[in-house]
Amino acid sequence: MQAAEFVAQFKERFDARPRIYRAPGRVNLIGEHTDYNDGFVMPAAIDFFTYVGIAPRPDRKLVIHSEEFAGTFAFDLDHLPERRAGAWCDYILGVAVVLQQQGIKLTGANLLVHGEIPIGAGLSSSAAIEVSSALALLGVSNASLPLPEVAQLCRRAENTFVGARVGIMDQFVSCTGKADHAILLDCRALTFKLAPIPPGIALVVCNTMVKHDLATGTYNIRRAECEEAVRYFVKWDPTIHALRDVSVDLLERHAKELPPVILKRCCHVIYENQRTLQAAGAFADGDLIRMAELMRESHRSLRDLYEVSCRELDIMVEAAEALPGFCGGRMTGGGFGGCTVNLVRQENAAGFAVQIAERFQQATGIRPQIYVCSAEDGAREITEPF
Repeated sequence: MQAAEFVAQFKERFDARPRIYRAPGRVNLIGEHTDYNDGFVMPAAIDFFTYVGIAPRPDRKLVIHSEEFAGTFAFDLDHLPERRAGAWCDYILGVAVVLQQQGIKLTGANLLVHGEIPIGAGLSSSAAIEVSSALALLGVSNASLPLPEVAQLCRRAENTFVGARVGIMDQFVSCTGKADHAILLDCRALTFKLAPIPPGIALVVCNTMVKHDLATGTYNIRRAECEEAVRYFVKWDPTIHALRDVSVDLLERHAKELPPVILKRCCHVIYENQRTLQAAGAFADGDLIRMAELMRESHRSLRDLYEVSCRELDIMVEAAEALPGFCGGRMTGGGFGGCTVNLVRQENAAGFAVQIAERFQQATGIRPQIYVCSAEDGAREITEPF
């Protein structure tokens, strides 16, 4: 969609010219299921965006519409619902609720949403709609907040209003991403360092087109298992607050005292944090061989220790091996379907996309979607065409 077309749609529906905000989706290169354990992650914002057009209204209504999603929704800003509506508008509604709880006086507004992030692919379409709508609501209300604070408020909206127990990674990288870089994020301190992606490397995201039903329930089970693990370690070291605090030495000393399943979950999280820190160093050194090793180890750990992979993800990972230009890959996201992420030399990316799709379809009978991406800047108001 071009900017002129988006503006025309807005004017046709709301008879006003909008300000336009956009926020990117993301792909996580390494550091999976570590965010809610106060650990380290290394995501990159990617060039799939959600756009929000907004213009003020003379009353206190918030009217939300999208050409991609069903329904037009209207809410009174002075009497916002306490519970979610059970529709896509909940992500925006939750942001409005949290912003007003923060003491920000929102202005009545019309919003038009356009999303190009594939839904259900694990590329963080929910965080992108939260962040873009937060910036739009702040902008039309003549208010502003630092981007890290916007990320925290959006996460709170998804946790408390939408009801998803997500970590901070998705909203944070959607706010603070930088072109040609991943970010190494400390999910406890909310500090980050830029991790430059070596020149000539494309991010090729491979969507298996499957999402198994156990994904959401098992995600919550894994969180509970990690919390149970912390209760064991607190007995041995009362300074432990999360698995991020558990050293390899402490893990090895008490490994035999942990239930087998809890031990497996601990091993993944503790060693995944180490891999993530090492991956940032590998990127800084331009060491793609080491990066490939770390991504391979990460996938095996997610498959065998955290047990959140699935047949289709494993086939997609195996299909990438030995293809021209391949420099490392693994599953990305919560698991049980969704996507893999691959580092591929740019001159090979188009051919890689064709070949991996053919290999996957031959093995599964499923036609995947392949996205050749680049790392992009985070959320902002835009005036240029999109």
